[in-house]
Amino acid sequence: MFDELKLNNQLCFPTYALSRQITNMYRPHLEKLGLTYPQYLVLMVLWEYKQVTIKCLGELLWLDTGTLTPLLKRMEASKLLIRKRSEDDERVVNVSITTKGQALEKDAKAIPSEIKKELKMTDSEVEELREHLKYILSTISKNK
Repeated sequence: MFDELKLNNQLCFPTYALSRQITNMYRPHLEKLGLTYPQYLVLMVLWEYKQVTIKCLGELLWLDTGTLTPLLKRMEASKLLIRKRSEDDERVVNVSITTKGQALEKDAKAIPSEIKKELKMTDSEVEELREHLKYILSTISKNK
């Protein structure tokens, strides 16, 4: 008989534990750049798009504005990004990367391959896992 309340039978626990462990693997790499993991996520979006709205950033990172606002304030104080209200609609706040934030991209480029080495996974294994996780996330978002 399958016991649904056993820890080892849960989907949530290994997902939670893996997320924490992978985030911890990033920590020493990010400390060299003076970044936290959430700051790294924001910068990855800005390296790709250069400027996004806070709403778009929240959607891409699956974070609400209550979580994003203090994070962005700290990053702005560190001169990694700039927040500015849209001239067209003052309810919209645009987030742009600064020269200082952009400069970190060069040093951050090696992080994904270092993490992959630490995981001892091949490119195809990483891609397969990532695509499966993205599929689960998209399924969850469709059900909201």
